[in-house]
Amino acid sequence: MVPDFLESLFGLKGQVAVVIGGTGTLGGALAEGLALAGADVIVAGNDAERGENRVRSILQSGGRARFVSANATSRDDLKKLLDASLQLRGNVDMLINCAGVNSAVPYAEITDDDWSRVIDANLTATHRGCQLFAPRMAEQPRGGAILNIGSVTAHIPLSKVFAYSAAKAAVLNLTKNLAREYGTRGVRINVLCPGFFPAEQNRKLLDEQRTTSIMSQTPMARFGEPRELVGAALLLLSRSAGSFITGSACFVDGGFTAMRF
Repeated sequence: MVPDFLESLFGLKGQVAVVIGGTGTLGGALAEGLALAGADVIVAGNDAERGENRVRSILQSGGRARFVSANATSRDDLKKLLDASLQLRGNVDMLINCAGVNSAVPYAEITDDDWSRVIDANLTATHRGCQLFAPRMAEQPRGGAILNIGSVTAHIPLSKVFAYSAAKAAVLNLTKNLAREYGTRGVRINVLCPGFFPAEQNRKLLDEQRTTSIMSQTPMARFGEPRELVGAALLLLSRSAGSFITGSACFVDGGFTAMRF
């Protein structure tokens, strides 16, 4: 193997990565993966204790990271997050929009407030992150990359995730539109669609369905592990390996989606 070949493709040394929702299970795993690939990572989220714990784990592994408190549903917080990112090295190279919540109730029972909460946290928060960070990336000589987090439920019906599925389908559509908007401006925008990974927003639902249809319809017959999202994220965010990838949806789902089409 040619020395440093993989580093030239996937290495992120000297680049700044912001992970909104980095205090969560999936976002935290992505933050750690980017840090191990060399990025200076800003872990952003509501939970300061979990954020500092994640940063501590990254530092202990030899990575570089800091925590910035930010509510993904607050435009003011996201503006402050952008400012903090720019203060680190004067630019922001990568953004992951990974904040999200769910409401696992039957459709007839979901309240307006709960519906709005799910849409705001999954779709509108992603929109705000893109709207604030993408124009700044477009001004940078080397541009940038944004990775939005979708879901297999954007395509495939699943009980008790109505608002969540609608929001993630919209995230997928928004990503494709923004990729077209910024395609000639140096900013690549893709969406990573996890299958069934036990995380905060779906843990209760997966526990309820663990022995039923989800696993039986997934060719690999298991749930994903957070670390299994890192490789796809590195491809989609890397300036080298992902240089001609934008507007794409990457499914990491153990074959679930492929078997349903």
